[in-house]
Amino acid sequence: MQKKFISNLALVLLLNLLIKPFYILGIDAEILKETELTNPGSYGAYFSLLGLTFVCNIFLDLGIINFNTRNIAKHSQLLSKHFSGIFTLRLILGLGYLVLLFLIGLLLNYNGDQLKILGLLGINQIFVAFILYFRSNLAGLLRFREDSILSIMDRLLLIGICSVLLWGGITEQHFKIEWFIYAQTIAYGTTALLGLALVLRQTGKIKLKWESAFALLILKKSMPFALLILLMSVYYYSDAVMLERIHPNGELEAASYAQGYRFFMAANMIGYLFAGLLLPLFSRMLQENKKIEDLLFLSLKLIFGISVVIGLTGYCFKSEIINWRYGSVGASLTHASNAFGFLMLSFIAICTTYIFGTLLTAKGALKALNIMAACGVTINIALNLILIPDTGSEGAALASLITQVITAIAQVYLAFKIMKLQIKKTELIALGSFILLSTSIFLWEPYINFHWIPSLLISLGTLLTFSMITGMISMKNIYGIIKNNT
Repeated sequence: MQKKFISNLALVLLLNLLIKPFYILGIDAEILKETELTNPGSYGAYFSLLGLTFVCNIFLDLGIINFNTRNIAKHSQLLSKHFSGIFTLRLILGLGYLVLLFLIGLLLNYNGDQLKILGLLGINQIFVAFILYFRSNLAGLLRFREDSILSIMDRLLLIGICSVLLWGGITEQHFKIEWFIYAQTIAYGTTALLGLALVLRQTGKIKLKWESAFALLILKKSMPFALLILLMSVYYYSDAVMLERIHPNGELEAASYAQGYRFFMAANMIGYLFAGLLLPLFSRMLQENKKIEDLLFLSLKLIFGISVVIGLTGYCFKSEIINWRYGSVGASLTHASNAFGFLMLSFIAICTTYIFGTLLTAKGALKALNIMAACGVTINIALNLILIPDTGSEGAALASLITQVITAIAQVYLAFKIMKLQIKKTELIALGSFILLSTSIFLWEPYINFHWIPSLLISLGTLLTFSMITGMISMKNIYGIIKNNT
């Protein structure tokens, strides 16, 4: 399993690192910059509405994806039997999801234009939900190469469409946020059709059918996953919604928050990819009563090493990065970069939860995870209510950092307690040494008096060296696993 994890992780990272950072930091960030120059607050309004669609995503998914990935990984023969029934169920959930979005939109006093955008974003989320469902089947079958291709197809299409709209010279009008949403609809819809075709190669056919008993059984089994997703979605995505609704300059604050959030999301995809690969592998290994410590600590060291290198570098050069990408200056630069810095530190904690939270999900320890997530929601909302009115995007980012650190510690504790994990002293020494060496960057980074780009490269190279010296990122071990020599 370690060999399969490493080889497929390499493929997934290669494809996604080629495509998704360019989309997030090139296309999406350029759209943010363009729309805020011509229509200030328009991207912030879009970003807030998008956050609401994520928070309500629970009704669209109801935990089916995590349940399905874990279930198919353990019992691959159930794919053909369950596929048509779950597909039909998801169609019905999609319609209910749209109704729920409009009801919440009306309760929040959104105007006609905002409701229109909310509806379009809701349709896009339905397409995304189907893409994730098709990918969960492919991942459950350990068909990671097909899953990897599907994971980048929507972004590849969006890059092509938006590049033409931004730089193709086909129109003299300034870029409108509505164009971006329409482009998403085309890209997500096309990718969903491709995902359906890939899954049908394994099932052979699809037949729309409604079976009440089957639907209730699936929902009952997936409900613990649904509650977990709901709680985690609230403290992951409610920041933008609360910013836009409760701050006096809500749309502008949401746009300021989105500047740093673009970089955070570009980095966060690494942890998400780890979790996507680990869930079926952990599930299969636990089903077969195999020892999981080796894979767990291999993946932990890799993701922790990568996240610390990226997170600390982003934090130390937060102002320079935001100024370089968006041209922000003065108070707006300080405001946006401080929020960005907090988000990059929270990235380190989130990556830790991707490993231990995935293990606990594979184990089925959902009661403990749900209690932890409920505490996280309470902390996050309370902090946002306190911090956002006075500090805006900075307060929202700080609230996220505090919440993610607390929930990461809680998940590590739960994993060791429930799974009775054993960690070698050498692993603890390596982790401790890496943390001490890496945090020393705060002491010597201010004395690097070069231009910020060479300084960033020096800091990045130093942190990478620390990660290799301490064994967080060990090319020898990775190469050995790929060659099946360990």
